Amino acid sequence: MAQSGEHTEAEILSQPDVWAEVLKLLHAKRGELRSFYDSTSFDSVIFTGCGSTYYLSLAAASIFQQLTRCPSRGLPASEVWLNPTSSYMATGKQLLVAVSRSGETTETLRAVDAFKEREHGTVLTISCYPDSTLMQQGDLNLALPPAQEQSIAQTRAFSSLYLAAATLAAICAGRDDLLGQMERLPAIAERLLGDYTGHARRIGADPTFDRFYFLGSGARYGLAAELSLKMKEMSLSHSEPFHFLEFRHGPMSMVTPTTLIIGLLSTENEVHERAVLAEMSSSGASLFTLGERSADVAFASGLDETIQSVLNLPLVQMLAFERSVSKGLNPDQPYNLNAVVKLS
Repeated sequence: MAQSGEHTEAEILSQPDVWAEVLKLLHAKRGELRSFYDSTSFDSVIFTGCGSTYYLSLAAASIFQQLTRCPSRGLPASEVWLNPTSSYMATGKQLLVAVSRSGETTETLRAVDAFKEREHGTVLTISCYPDSTLMQQGDLNLALPPAQEQSIAQTRAFSSLYLAAATLAAICAGRDDLLGQMERLPAIAERLLGDYTGHARRIGADPTFDRFYFLGSGARYGLAAELSLKMKEMSLSHSEPFHFLEFRHGPMSMVTPTTLIIGLLSTENEVHERAVLAEMSSSGASLFTLGERSADVAFASGLDETIQSVLNLPLVQMLAFERSVSKGLNPDQPYNLNAVVKLS
């Protein structure tokens, strides 16, 4: 008989191996992706998805703009579908990157349909399922079968889809140096899971915490939002994401001795981010930090910051998983959720 959460736990721990497979697939598509991007001089790029893949879109757009200097936005698919005039310009050459784990989410499919009907540009799709509806809709379709999951809450699918988006950005920017560094990510993630899984489990199982705040800036804000969603979905806990410095502007009033703040630290702005964390600690919050150095989870990766951020995901996913299990819940089957949202 299956144990509660066994699929989610296995999917979290399998990420290093799955990333290695995904990177091989992406490497094989490298020339095709570069030619696809170079064939058109795009004026802007829109990343879109729903739920987890909307948060992925926020992070991916940040990295894509940083590396390529092409204006990029992350938007919910429902906005691209229902509010196109406020979502993107009607003029100029635009690339829509539609991301969906299942490839069957209604809002994402309708966003792509609406974008194509208005003849606003080119479509690239990314999904885990090559035979899905979405994979028939793009001018180029990128499938990642190794990242498929049995659980409802996304873990390895999210990180693999995000890794694909980051790889796309590096390819389009002509950053071969970053592509080389990405090959080291699976081994680094394996080491981090080996070194820190026990600590993440202990923090997640601590019953004294009753509210969780996830702080991240730049591309890390999208990841903070996704990890906050994982905490909500799996453990039904009070959880919210914020940009680091924005937390001072009101949300800090919610800090109590039963607060855990998870900080996804950057290297470039570390001084400012640590100042926020120090203030929250002095107000009674407990901290769980992740970053390249001097953190509760220290990556010590030596990787460029633009591709390093994916390393935040597995251990905080494990923290949320352990919170769920410690509350007697089943993270494989979150309350009130389905794997795919389909509209009539």
